Amino acid sequence: MQFTGTAPLLVFGGPYSNREAVLALRAEARCLGIGADRIICTGDTIAYCADPEETVALIRDWGVHIIAGNCEEQVAARAADCGCGFDDDTTCNVLSKGWYPYANAHVSDASRSWMATLPTTLRFSYGGASFRVVHGGVTKINKFIFASEAATLASEAASAHADVVIAGHMGLPFIARTGRQVWFNAGVIGMPANDGTADTWFGLITASDDAVKLETRRLSYDFHTAAARLRRSGHANTYARSLVTGLWPSLDILPEAEQLATGKRLRPKSLVFKRTGSSRHSTVNAAAL
Repeated sequence: MQFTGTAPLLVFGGPYSNREAVLALRAEARCLGIGADRIICTGDTIAYCADPEETVALIRDWGVHIIAGNCEEQVAARAADCGCGFDDDTTCNVLSKGWYPYANAHVSDASRSWMATLPTTLRFSYGGASFRVVHGGVTKINKFIFASEAATLASEAASAHADVVIAGHMGLPFIARTGRQVWFNAGVIGMPANDGTADTWFGLITASDDAVKLETRRLSYDFHTAAARLRRSGHANTYARSLVTGLWPSLDILPEAEQLATGKRLRPKSLVFKRTGSSRHSTVNAAAL
């Protein structure tokens, strides 16, 4: 896959069965003048919220590029759990026994068949740089990779064989340099980022003649309606509260640094890197803004 020209790309992850968030992002993309052919989703179309089938239908109708997350893999296979890899004794595991059976039961056979066709990774070039899209880790779809884990980031990025890795799964937006590579997690649109605000997150990638810019951006949407629909469904009331409070019901998966950031409002971030040299494998120098 290759994107021609310098028109921007939009990246997002984790719709999570949140119909209202998808509608808001579609409207945002229209405002930005970005068509579906320049939009990438990192997977997990369904999860916590109230409208799995409706959300899948919106994403399919939109026609964006998308890879499978662990949720798509599990639902396509009619598996008994979400495949997130939660430890048995964690709150996340207990909560998944509420939302996953609901999502699994409210998806059509046609949607399962679509999920089964999704690739698990994408590669493309843009602005003279190479990109690799993954869901969690490069070789493990449900691997949680966080900004504070420098050694893990370096190891994962090295195995991607790309200038920039675009990832999802863990729910928090960040952009991190690791050697000559960049790890870009645009966050998710279906749940807030545990920062005490109801906003969710997506990413933009823009290019000039000699540089590429990565950005994380907030998405405001009708979270009151999304939360009300989730409360009416009754399968995940703790996540209904999260949609309103902006705080996660469990911090089980978070390293200490990310736990300590709970409730602290995130700021949008950007990073610009310039290519040096003209060969296909030219090195990338990154400078945070």
